[in-house]
Amino acid sequence: MNEIKRVASRLIEFTVFLSIGLFFTMHILRPIYETFGIQFIGNVWMNWFGVSYILFVLYSVIIGLTLYKGSVFFRQRLTSSFFWFVFVGSTYVVFIPFYIGENPF
Repeated sequence: MNEIKRVASRLIEFTVFLSIGLFFTMHILRPIYETFGIQFIGNVWMNWFGVSYILFVLYSVIIGLTLYKGSVFFRQRLTSSFFWFVFVGSTYVVFIPFYIGENPF
């Protein structure tokens, strides 16, 4: 039963970050893109995922290094190469339109 609670809390955590990421994408990133003349069209879900994952990484770093220093779960998350690889990809997805001048996705 304890394992089910942990899995449920992780699913809620991911759902919350996807929801916050959607809000940030539509109400913060979209106006910023449009200010720079970048049309917010195409596979916008990639930008949404990128923003959500960047927020998730920031949360994991802050929580993992302050509140749950001794937590094996956060230590494994922060030392995972896949975790950081997806972070680099998400950062690329969110910031490359500023360099290119359009949303390539």
